[in-house]
Amino acid sequence: MRSRILRDQRQRQAFASHEVIRQVYRFITHNETVMPRNRYQAQLALDQYPQNSSSSHISNRCIETGRGRGVLQDFRLCRTQFRIKALRGEIPGVTKHSW
Repeated sequence: MRSRILRDQRQRQAFASHEVIRQVYRFITHNETVMPRNRYQAQLALDQYPQNSSSSHISNRCIETGRGRGVLQDFRLCRTQFRIKALRGEIPGVTKHSW
């Protein structure tokens, strides 16, 4: 496997493992009914998490080639791999359109 694919998998796993706790801390920091001291403590706790566990660090990459451009989000494939797999019939429900 290419290193970009492995890095993408690691970032997605880090995001999944910390997602719930990060959402709780983000809710506390944005909630104005919570006392300011508690909001500040929640912000400090949120800053202690690794940056890879943030959703903004996840990029769309092709799971076959690791390509970062031209990736279809629904299938997580780049356009060339999507075309190849669609023509072979490996993607259910996708057929070539002709008119």
